[in-house]
Amino acid sequence: MPTLDWIGKDAVRKHHQEVPFRLLEEQEEMQVGNPEAENLLVQGDNLHALKALLPYYAGEVDCVYIDPPYNTGNEDWAYNDNVNSPEINKWLGKTVGKEAEDLSRHDKWLCMMYPRVALLHQLMADDGSFWMSIDDNEVQHARTLLDDIFGRKNFVASVIWQKVYSPKNSAKYFSEDHDYVLVYAKNKENWDRNLLPRTEEQDSAYINPDNDSRGPWKPSDLSARNPYKHGIYPITTPSGREIDGPPKGAYWRVSKEKFRKLDEDNRIWWGKDGSNVPAIKRFLSEVKDGVVPQTLWTYEEVGHTQEAKKELVQICDFESSEDVFVTPKPTRLIERILDIATDPGDLVLDSFAGTATTGHATLKKNDLDGGSRRFILVEMNEGVAQDVAHQRLKRAVNGYPHKGTEKEVLMEEKLTVRSFKKGNKTYAESEEIKENHADQYDKIRREVDDGMFRLYGQNNIEERKEGLGGGFRYFTLGSPLVNSDGIVRDEVEYEELARHVFYTETGDTLPQDHEMNPPLVSAQDGMALYLLSGEESSVLSRSFLNNLPTNGEVENTVVYGDACRVGESMLKERSITFRQLPYAVRMS
Repeated sequence: MPTLDWIGKDAVRKHHQEVPFRLLEEQEEMQVGNPEAENLLVQGDNLHALKALLPYYAGEVDCVYIDPPYNTGNEDWAYNDNVNSPEINKWLGKTVGKEAEDLSRHDKWLCMMYPRVALLHQLMADDGSFWMSIDDNEVQHARTLLDDIFGRKNFVASVIWQKVYSPKNSAKYFSEDHDYVLVYAKNKENWDRNLLPRTEEQDSAYINPDNDSRGPWKPSDLSARNPYKHGIYPITTPSGREIDGPPKGAYWRVSKEKFRKLDEDNRIWWGKDGSNVPAIKRFLSEVKDGVVPQTLWTYEEVGHTQEAKKELVQICDFESSEDVFVTPKPTRLIERILDIATDPGDLVLDSFAGTATTGHATLKKNDLDGGSRRFILVEMNEGVAQDVAHQRLKRAVNGYPHKGTEKEVLMEEKLTVRSFKKGNKTYAESEEIKENHADQYDKIRREVDDGMFRLYGQNNIEERKEGLGGGFRYFTLGSPLVNSDGIVRDEVEYEELARHVFYTETGDTLPQDHEMNPPLVSAQDGMALYLLSGEESSVLSRSFLNNLPTNGEVENTVVYGDACRVGESMLKERSITFRQLPYAVRMS
């Protein structure tokens, strides 16, 4: 099987295992709304933040969505898209070593992405799914990288998102109209996507011209291209017309006997005069509760980049237009992903949070269906995390005053040579429309954009957008779990260390609502886990040993502590394993 190689691959493939565990420090003054909503916004390097989340969320994330730098070479905006920031270059030099001097921008992108995706993979539930937005700059490398981490068998789909609504006439070669959304499963056999809700437009295709008691239906072609040995036979219509067989190169999709039974059950439509080629009636009452997702997502369905910018500007205050993100994602795009990939109580993670679209979409989705989805967002840039992501989520939760404009297209025409020739006629038509609608709008204006002439009706609005509810907590990255001497830091609280100990021992995480009874961390699945921590109680002694449950109550006991004063024979006799702090705790 072909694999992808690049300069620095050997250095980064297992780098996520070497990253030290760090503490997450809550900034309580940045908390918004109800903290019980369990939503987190973490500011800091996402490599370290993802590692810090492992003892708390390993194997629990149901849906990962990321929108990483596309590596376009654009360095002139707030969120550097060339993987060439000072932080990344410093990290590459330290991690990759001297080879980093020879890295191409594609090598840099792969080095940056690999350990981060590896950690995301560890955080995912076994039935979870992974979604990545990307464009043509790195899509081929992204596919191979994800195949390496997830396994090619867990590739699900490559979705095409139509991100713009009109062509860019300034494009040198082609107007780039789409991005990709790559979809993988942690374990494809265990993942099951949701159907999309049916729309009124889809249901409107079902009618009932013959007043069938089973309700609205629509005709479905009786013929198909797939060869079927029982699918060639003549048919006589109710009007007496003889049909020799299916169309050339096609086959009737059911046998003659099956066709007869369908006709007896009034499931064949012959047309009003009874002479049409027969069609099978598909009843609306019998179709699935939803629609199978397709891999082409148009901007009418899920929004486009201009819509995303408009959303962002409406909810956030920016000092200048230069501070507005160039390519944010519309909430409708992320809502579509949440429709397919999540259930009401699921956990969603976005480690390239940017403008917090994923968090906003999660809040909107919960508001729509009454769900309790939770999100974890990680944003590296402090300014973006505080000034954009935090601001957006705060206003989405609490509501905000909104001043702006609402526009409606009253006339639209593509500019061609022919339209130029009839320019006066087009202008006259727009004048007539303008006069007829003058009392309906505060302003009516003409606009030429990307080869289209449009006449807009515009109203000024001033209203308050109601909050979506919920809340979130704000965290920054703290110190590593251990100091340079290999000693657990004094500021590490018992519960934090206990969760790391449990993760070290089991590879799993304790539930968020798990109640500890120090020194007992957990007693489950036949194992009792103890953490002895504190100046007077950090040593495993005979007196402590005598108060432990008998072997009949647990199959084995694991005790973490600073020292042990019990002999090996007694430990073996009681099926007790002692692990010394801090050396036995997984520090990276």
